Order: sequence, then C-alpha cells, then structure tokens
Amino acid sequence: MALLTTGKQLIRDLESQGALGVYVPLEGGFEGRYRRRIRAAGYVSLSITARGLGDLAAYLTDVHGVRPPHLGKKSTGAGAAVGYRYYIPPIVSYQVEQVPADAKGLLLWIIEGSILSNQELEYLAALPSVEPRVKVVVELGGDRSFRWIPLTKALLSA
Repeated sequence: MALLTTGKQLIRDLESQGALGVYVPLEGGFEGRYRRRIRAAGYVSLSITARGLGDLAAYLTDVHGVRPPHLGKKSTGAGAAVGYRYYIPPIVSYQVEQVPADAKGLLLWIIEGSILSNQELEYLAALPSVEPRVKVVVELGGDRSFRWIPLTKALLSA
C-alpha cells in the first residue's frame, strides 16, 4: 500500500456500490484517513458501533423505544417494574434531514461490524437503495492492509 493515498478509488466504489465492507489494519489510523477523505469529497460522516444496536431497521430508520438501565428506580403504576420507556428518533433518517443541501449525502461508518449477522449485513447493503443519500461502510475485520469489497460480495463469502 502506498504511503500517501488519495482515496479516490474508495470514494468511486462507495458511490457506485452504496455499501462497502472494509478490512482495516489492527494498529489503526487508516480508517480515520479514509473517513477524512470521504468527508472532503462532500459527505457528512456518522460513526457508530455495531454493539448494542438491536434491530437495525428500527434503530436506523424508525422511531423506537428504549429502556435504559433502571439502576434501582422502578416505574410507578401497575405495569412491570422495569423502568420507563423513552422514544428515540431514527438515527439515519434524522441525520439525512440535517445534511446540508450542498453535501452529497451521509456516510454511515459502522465499527465492529464483524458481530453483525448476515441478515443485518444484507439490510445494510440494501439501505442505500432505500435511501439514496446514504452510503454505508462496515468494518468487517482486520487485515495487514486497508482493503474493501462491496458488502454484497462480503455476504457471499460469509
């Protein structure tokens, strides 16, 4: 891999495929450089972790309820004593609404994507076709050099 890279091929592949699976060196650093180059190309970047996402469709594109740990505080009333439910706006839909008009779209960068199931990866691969302004990059694991493949091909190899 070249010491200095422009990232143009990654940006072209991201725009043509919509969703990419990346393998990054474990010592880190490369993903930040590529994210910076994608932001310079006109995308707004959002980085989240795959751990604790739950239902991806609900979390990313639908209003969903969450119950934080109750820490001894119980809900009042006759219902289950599990704490209150709070409703959170959809992460991707809300972020796409906030993207400036001159930006190309939203880059959703998901770290620790190796824990996602094939069904969840399939949903992420289809997300850019549902919402065209969204591009998805999922970190699928480590490698000796930074490399990427279309997320649909990552599904076939799994």
